[in-house]
Amino acid sequence: MGLDDKIENAAEKLGGKAKEGTGRATGDERLESEGHADQSKANLKQAGENVKDAFR
Repeated sequence: MGLDDKIENAAEKLGGKAKEGTGRATGDERLESEGHADQSKANLKQAGENVKDAFR
């Protein structure tokens, strides 16, 4: 996995955390859910990259 992929996944996860926190603070359930989904997506991408690295 390239450094660019790691940085991109980390940024997506961080953005999701920020979205989730903002949604929680403002009572916006939709925004909170979107943030949680963004984090999950970033985690899945990271797991896929780890699998690819294991087979290299």
